[in-house]
Amino acid sequence: MDTALWIVAWLLAIMYLVSGVGKLFLPREKIAGVASGAGWVLDFSPGVVKAIGAVEIAGAVGLVLPALLDIAPVLVPLAALGLALVMAGAVVVRIRRHEPLVAVLDLGYLALCVFVAIGRA
Repeated sequence: MDTALWIVAWLLAIMYLVSGVGKLFLPREKIAGVASGAGWVLDFSPGVVKAIGAVEIAGAVGLVLPALLDIAPVLVPLAALGLALVMAGAVVVRIRRHEPLVAVLDLGYLALCVFVAIGRA
């Protein structure tokens, strides 16, 4: 079980780190043009998109670093829970934009975050 938690946490951390860096440093018009499912960024202000990126980066770091260094490992389930909340918001946005297939993918990420949160609690 511990191995599965580490694998999922690392995969999520890499995904959220890449996604967060893109949101934080790229203009939203470029983000919307890069991926077909990224049109949602145009529905939000640049500041909100950058804030989401910063939260994703912080969550990515929080998924692995505290447990890896064994310093305040209680932060791992909190980071996973925070990312699950981000994904819950993403699901709502996808449903409102009538993007059900991408909403299902976001639900998968949410489930993986909940798995890490419960497993590391």
